[in-house]
Amino acid sequence: MNLSLTEEQRLLGETVTRFVADRYDFLSRERYVREPPGFSRAIWAEFAQLGLLALPFAEQDGGFGAGGVETMLVMQALGRGLVVEPYLSTVVLCGTALALAATPAQKAILLPGLIAGETLIALAHGERHAPRHTLTQIRTKATRRNGYWLLDGEKSAVLDGDSADKLIVSARTDQGIALFLVDARAEGVTVRGAPTYDGRRIADVTFEAAPVAADAMLGAPGAGAGILRSVIETAIAALTAEAVGIMEATLDMTTEYLKTRHQFGVAIGSFQALQHRCVDMLIQLELARSMALFAAVSLPLEDAGTRSRNISAAKIQIGRSGRFIGQQAVQLHGAIGITAEYQVGHAFKRLTAIDTLFGDANHHLDALAEAGGLA
Repeated sequence: MNLSLTEEQRLLGETVTRFVADRYDFLSRERYVREPPGFSRAIWAEFAQLGLLALPFAEQDGGFGAGGVETMLVMQALGRGLVVEPYLSTVVLCGTALALAATPAQKAILLPGLIAGETLIALAHGERHAPRHTLTQIRTKATRRNGYWLLDGEKSAVLDGDSADKLIVSARTDQGIALFLVDARAEGVTVRGAPTYDGRRIADVTFEAAPVAADAMLGAPGAGAGILRSVIETAIAALTAEAVGIMEATLDMTTEYLKTRHQFGVAIGSFQALQHRCVDMLIQLELARSMALFAAVSLPLEDAGTRSRNISAAKIQIGRSGRFIGQQAVQLHGAIGITAEYQVGHAFKRLTAIDTLFGDANHHLDALAEAGGLA
């Protein structure tokens, strides 16, 4: 396996890293979080200008045909800045769904606005009653009527749902699970947004006889579960990369703090016990980095079982490494590490959220064990 980056991949990573360093310091992030949608529309427009919103789409659709490695490089850079813009929800989750299942006509309508930064899309799939992290326990129903569908049900914790223009909604039909494109402001659709503890936004969405056009289905009838599985695996791989970026920045902040914080007349970074703890953090970071790359290169695998096991293995390591690095960083910083004015506490919150999204380390450990472990 060739693990070296191409020149284009290297330039992509450097460009996004430089953009985040220049435009997304912690004080700027705090301002962006307080803007009405919970993020900066201006930054989102700059993402579009950089071409980041076009990454997952084929060239004939106006994109760049990028894969898991390119997404990994972007998400790792976004993680370093704790970026709150809806890249995961609109580009990774919904972009993957559109790239996999949308018809040419649907792409022609949706992708120009998405790539230009004018259209935001959110995936509405999770439901309160469903067992944790399951894809097929869906009660939302789509009933066929004369030339259209009616949606009835509730979705919870929709990532960036309150700022979305369109929703991709999973619902049960007579032929199985299907995905539908729904206008977030359509008749019968109610969206209730709320902040999350890691600085992001979620929404609960209710559908009450919400009419959906007959041609709004993504993919074939009953194909929704398979599409969702691929979408979630892609999102998990992206999250592992984001977590690596957060862990890198957290370790950098911690080591710099140990160099500048003085006690007993010397920098506390000179204490060997604290040096050992930083080394342990570095080991966990490198383990996480290798597994994030493992997840990225596993996405194109045709064997669904092997791909699923590899993704689960990466999510396990990310959860463990993120918890360890976050805890050590807070402890080494002392009380300042948990203040709202300091980045380390926010980084730990985001790492905790990443662990729980789409199945925590324990969930994926169980899934990996049931699958027989890694090949």
